[in-house]
Amino acid sequence: QVQLVESGGGSVQAGGSLKLSCVASGNTYSGACAAWFRQAPGKERERVAAIGLRGSAIYADSVTGRFTIGKDTAKNTLYLQMNSLKPEDTAIYYCAARRWGLWDCPSEAVYFDYWGQGTQVAVSS
Repeated sequence: QVQLVESGGGSVQAGGSLKLSCVASGNTYSGACAAWFRQAPGKERERVAAIGLRGSAIYADSVTGRFTIGKDTAKNTLYLQMNSLKPEDTAIYYCAARRWGLWDCPSEAVYFDYWGQGTQVAVSS
């Protein structure tokens, strides 16, 4: 069973930056789509960014130009660099990955098989 462990969350003022990391127990990111989701209180879980075959990236409109998703397959690590943070970015952030061989990146959480435990990001105004 693949395990994902996140780190890097915290509290920051608006305009600041944070970098999230997600280490996988195996070479998950070499063989499937991986993504970052977030969930704010009272809201549905939404996909923030995803990275597919050959490093192709997809971003939610709300974070385009501010967030960057990346991965280091040698370190089995997925990253999310978050710049120019806004109070509306406050949420629990989750990393997720699909089963080996599944390179398409759906926006719906139900299609992702492996999840991290979540890390809190709080942005104050």
